[in-house]
Formats: sequence, structure tokens, C-alpha cells
Amino acid sequence: MIGENDIILDKTDLHILRLMQQNARISNADMARELNMAPSGVLERVKKLEQKGVILQYTTRLNPTVLQQKLLAFIFMKAADGPGSNTTSLELAKIPEVQEVHHVAGDDCYLIKVRTYDSASLMQLMRNSFSKIPNILSTRTTIVLETVKEEQQLVIP
Repeated sequence: MIGENDIILDKTDLHILRLMQQNARISNADMARELNMAPSGVLERVKKLEQKGVILQYTTRLNPTVLQQKLLAFIFMKAADGPGSNTTSLELAKIPEVQEVHHVAGDDCYLIKVRTYDSASLMQLMRNSFSKIPNILSTRTTIVLETVKEEQQLVIP
């Protein structure tokens, strides 16, 4: 079985990924022109990148402020279930306001990223959602005052 680390990407694959990461709506024809390839060849390569799990999903990035989700916070959590258990992380991942869940090394078990409307809705989230997860022992919240850079793009060699 080939693992994720065994996937080999050539220069053309990497170029396709760069183009698609800059603009996921780029057409096969535009990519083909950029790569000096036939559109059918580009389409075939993109489908293979999807099948291999290199391209995971196509999404639209929305402006959270326009949607009134103005509060961004990072919450460190300690949990009773150990690092080998996924019970708490799966429960956290079900909460719509939770954007990211990370197992972390150190004193805490999890680092989660949440977006809410304001501090009152953050408090409501903590009271109504987090408090219902039995394994959470403590939380430590950091509220973001200003975001200088936030993106999901990866560095493509």
C-alpha cells in the first residue's frame, strides 16, 4: 500500500497545484495554456491528484467579518482522556463554531480555533457546548485582537 509520503509529484503536478491554489476556479483551458499542454491532459492530471488524495477539497473562502463572525479565539484545553483517545477531539469537531482541532504536546491536550459573533456568543459556546463534553478538565482562551495573516495555502516547491 502506498502511503501519503510515497506519492511522487513531478514538476507539472506541482505547477498545477500552484495554479489551483492561487485560483481554484481556474479553467482546464487556462491551465493548459500556462503549462503548454492539451486541456484533456491537464484534466487527467487533476483527476489523478484528486484520486491520490493530494487535492482534498475545493472550497470558497468567506469573509467572517461580513458574516458578523468578528471574534476569533484560540482555546487550549486539558482533557481527561489520554492522547491515544479521540473521544474529546471528535466531540469538539462536531461543534460548528470550531474551525480547527489539534492534539498538542505539552501541558494541554488540545488547541482549538473558534469563530463567534462576540464575547457573549463565545461565553455561550463555552457554557452550552464545551461544558457538555465530559472529558474537558480546563480551558485557557486567547482572544485575537487583530489578524495580520491568515491563510490555508501551503508552500509548493
